[in-house]
Amino acid sequence: MTEINEAFQLLWRKLEIWLKQIVLMLPNLFLALLVLVLTFVAARILRRTSDKLLIRFTHSSALNNLVGTTVYVTVLTLGIFFTLSILKLDKTVTTLLAGAGIIGLALGFAFQDIAANFISGVIIAFRKPFVVGDVIETNEHFGTIERINLRTVDIRRQTGELVKVPNRKVFESALTNFSHYGIRRIDLKVRVSYAEDLERVQQVVKGAMVDIPNMISGKEVEVVYEEFGESSINFLVRYWISYKRQTDFVNAKSYAIMKIKKAFDEQKIEIPFPIRTLNFGVKGGKDLSIELKEAFPKLTLSTDDQEPEKEKLALPHDGTNGEDKEKAAEE
Repeated sequence: MTEINEAFQLLWRKLEIWLKQIVLMLPNLFLALLVLVLTFVAARILRRTSDKLLIRFTHSSALNNLVGTTVYVTVLTLGIFFTLSILKLDKTVTTLLAGAGIIGLALGFAFQDIAANFISGVIIAFRKPFVVGDVIETNEHFGTIERINLRTVDIRRQTGELVKVPNRKVFESALTNFSHYGIRRIDLKVRVSYAEDLERVQQVVKGAMVDIPNMISGKEVEVVYEEFGESSINFLVRYWISYKRQTDFVNAKSYAIMKIKKAFDEQKIEIPFPIRTLNFGVKGGKDLSIELKEAFPKLTLSTDDQEPEKEKLALPHDGTNGEDKEKAAEE
């Protein structure tokens, strides 16, 4: 019984000490609670403010949400640490900071590729070398930007495939944005016969280049002769188009080919076929007739210096030849 009384007395003394400490800490508790509430309100205000500011610099909703969430969590974390220090829990704060540092270091090594793609995505979002809908070429991928994520850039190829290129590769590699200036030049290769008048060909081509879709009328069509080809004179037709998507380029090129071909047909201008000369008497090789005789022994090739064999007439059974029989029939 005495032991039970001593235990109750010990418990009561502990509770008394705790109550006294709570009473002494009441001002700090109220202050800590006030700091926590103010921190929560400040975090929400800063998050909304960051969202409004980021809209002016980037159109990436994923980046805006990420930055807003980062600001919100950072402000709340600082408020919690400050609240713990008000409650004189400095050792707890130190322990939490040390643990967070170790965890952050471990995660940094484990997810360094993800971190590199993430940082590259943030830089791309702020620099804006391209936007959704642009036609670009990077890392041997050509297509239209469909989405810009924090880890990848989604490129839709002209054949329909969706390619996800890591942001780090996009950031480190050369990139061509065909939609940046809104215009693009088409270099159309054409061949013409050596027999044609080149000045006339030039006039016919320029006259045919009308009513081409998206072609910029203010820029002159250029006809530039390039080289003397094996069977033709080769030249380029250069003209500029308004460019927003790849279909603009394809249609403008297709219509130009049809217009030039129609004009050439009307003006009797020849587009020559490639000419190839086959020489079977190559030094060190065999003559074609010899190879054919070896391959087909029964095949007889007639040449100019060989006389054709005379046809032999079969003798009839009565001993007369065919000519006597024919004369008798005529008489």
